[in-house]
Amino acid sequence: MYKLLNDNNFLNPKKYTLVTSKLTNGFNLMGIISMFGSLILNSFRFYMKKKIWIAGAFALLVAGQTEAQDATALKYANTITATDLEKHLTYLASDELEGRDTGEKGQKLAAEYLAGFYKNLGLMGPVNGNYFQEFNLSSVSYPQVNLNVGKQKLVNNEDFIFIGDADMKKLAKTELVFLGLATEENLKKVDVKGKLVGLWAIGSRAQTVVPEVMEAGAVGIVVVTMEGQANFDRVANRYKSLSGRGRLGFEQPTKQEPIFLVSSDKMAVLFDTPVEILKEAAKNNPESIKTQKVSYLVKKENRLVPTENVMAFLEGTDKKEEVLVISSHYDHVGINSKGEINNGADDDGSGTVSVMEIAEAFALAAKDGNRPKRSVLFLNVTGEEKGLLGSEYYSNNPIFPLENTVNNINIDMVGRIDYEYQDAENKDYVYVIGSEMLSSHLKVINEYNNITYTNLILDYRYDAEDDPNRFYYRSDHYNFAKHNIPVIFFFNGVHDDYHQPSDTVDKIEFPLMTKRAKLIFHTAWDLSNREYRTPVDGSNTRTAR
Repeated sequence: MYKLLNDNNFLNPKKYTLVTSKLTNGFNLMGIISMFGSLILNSFRFYMKKKIWIAGAFALLVAGQTEAQDATALKYANTITATDLEKHLTYLASDELEGRDTGEKGQKLAAEYLAGFYKNLGLMGPVNGNYFQEFNLSSVSYPQVNLNVGKQKLVNNEDFIFIGDADMKKLAKTELVFLGLATEENLKKVDVKGKLVGLWAIGSRAQTVVPEVMEAGAVGIVVVTMEGQANFDRVANRYKSLSGRGRLGFEQPTKQEPIFLVSSDKMAVLFDTPVEILKEAAKNNPESIKTQKVSYLVKKENRLVPTENVMAFLEGTDKKEEVLVISSHYDHVGINSKGEINNGADDDGSGTVSVMEIAEAFALAAKDGNRPKRSVLFLNVTGEEKGLLGSEYYSNNPIFPLENTVNNINIDMVGRIDYEYQDAENKDYVYVIGSEMLSSHLKVINEYNNITYTNLILDYRYDAEDDPNRFYYRSDHYNFAKHNIPVIFFFNGVHDDYHQPSDTVDKIEFPLMTKRAKLIFHTAWDLSNREYRTPVDGSNTRTAR
């Protein structure tokens, strides 16, 4: 019995001795996996969940590195080159594209580049012959947000951040009451009807605590979700830099739900009470905190923003009604408030050019008569940086039925080395997220292809449900998984240049990025050609963003 994951919870294939085995009729054991994979995997599912595997079963699954290599897959994987990746990324992450902000000129130029590339490959435009899935977003801005507490006139994106929604014709005057924790007991002690309500929600997300208080009759919220002025100031500066662009999203009716985010220090000033006393009062005696006079006004504007997902389609053969989706997001965050371009070479230029190269490998195979059994959709989505909007639109308006979508392979940031590995002896790694939640087979298939072809360290540390970074919820696979489509997300982790103008092409690790792209190709090739689609035998335990 082997424990294949080490104490850091990742798999290093170089530590294993693989068993080569062949059947007497000339079929290697991958044939058995295709026929009886479900039986084998389910037998050991208990062990897989505990990260413990039985050596004999694993040997049966991987068959043998040399014997199991597919010469056809190797041939087309080798068309993925560092030279081609660098060529495409040099354009997509150039200043000419101005950071590829959703709906802006640079995003449109990137879309045209992608569509032209796919057309030259001979791939089909699946939207009535078009490569674009066009839709509209709404840019919401609040040109006037006033908040006055007592004699204090607060400044938006300095003293508070407006994170709610409202559109008011005139100034509202009421009282600011302190509720502290949003518990039933506190709601019995403090009358919130018609009041602006102060919430102490450190460690929580505003979306989780606001609804109950609004339902109790509050007209708005002043909330603390983080301790310390420095943490708040970082968020406020980010909002300030984006304030001129508005918030992008799908058009929705206005909610009269003004929500003002403040720091813990500012909440103390508003209630003229030290932070430590507020913190204690928040638990069980919020009524002890003196009520304040308050007035506020919010004006709202909407602007229509057309944008588009880019997609190319390769029809399969005998299982062509089943579709594998390989995705990345090609948008980024544009130009910052200082006029600096955020080129987004790693985020997610790296994933986008990886999809391009994988698409080329599949297209070349098809031209040579090696078309996959299943169809493949190469999907570059827009609006990821604004809240996974492009993938949300696709999953709600799919070009191909979701019930026929067998898997989503999502690639978001695969060109760099992160903090965890920057000083490591072996830097050939990739983070893998979400691969075993909905299907017991997907993780094993990816590991098999890694051991057979690429020998990367597969690191699962961010796949934990309690990952404080919440990476699982922060990329486009999420919108496929919520529809119970098994997903696998490839990621290199974060670095100092994340969402900075310094995320540039010269810092990309092209040999490592090539190796990662080849692994993804091999896994995609396997998924698109195996006899049976991966079963959905797990449950979605990560539904709420």
